[in-house]
Amino acid sequence: MKGVINKPVARPVTPIGILAQELEAIVQALDRELPAEIKQKLDFVSRLASSLDPYLEECTTPESAALKALADKTAREEWSNRFHKGETVVALEQEMLSGHIEGQTLKMFIHMTKAKRVLEIGMFTGYSALAMAEALPADGQLIACEVDSYTAEFGKAAFRESPHGDKIQVEVGPAQETLDKLAAAGQSFDFVFIDADKAGYVDYFHTLLEKNLLASCGFICVDNTLLQGQPYLSEAERTANGKAIAEFNRVVAADRRVEQVLLPVRDGLSIIRRLD
Repeated sequence: MKGVINKPVARPVTPIGILAQELEAIVQALDRELPAEIKQKLDFVSRLASSLDPYLEECTTPESAALKALADKTAREEWSNRFHKGETVVALEQEMLSGHIEGQTLKMFIHMTKAKRVLEIGMFTGYSALAMAEALPADGQLIACEVDSYTAEFGKAAFRESPHGDKIQVEVGPAQETLDKLAAAGQSFDFVFIDADKAGYVDYFHTLLEKNLLASCGFICVDNTLLQGQPYLSEAERTANGKAIAEFNRVVAADRRVEQVLLPVRDGLSIIRRLD
């Protein structure tokens, strides 16, 4: 239709999304070669996988207008061109956005924990930061660490369009430097969300605990801890990021200062509680 801009289709980046895509391809490839009973079972398994995420979306409270606008704007952005032009410091893609289900999950966690001070390590375009800010009380504050100045400005522009945007303070620069600065200032947070460079996860985790950036009985929520299934598949199938996440999960599971649960939400979401 003339004048209509098609929204780019996101590639599957979660275990369930990849599973659904692979099953659909198998069903199509073997459609004419299998007995009817086997085809029926394959079709059922394919539908079981592919229908889960849409159903979760349908049954989850809709995102706010500000969050939807930010998600749409992120999807329309030509991220590969920005990187090739040197406008972003790393290669980015729309699939890095937390999205509706995870955003609502984080909002629910903020409500449940009654957090007032939140730290985010890795902001991207700000969807998760804004989702959490929507759940903060009027006097709450969220500090978001983002290494890329282009995406930081992208997010700040979106925050200005939301009545909750003034709760968010963006710190641009390497996350570890920002954490050290916050620790030196004696700051502490009730809730921390980590969604940054996977190789840095272990260091961020130790810094939060050892420099008391995480309050007593505070919570850390960590994204991508299933990373497309790589941590629980064979080591030979892991990328560098997959190895980093597998190591992070091992470190957290062995740390007696915390207790944790790994949820199969989107690409894996770990909830970690600091023990008093």
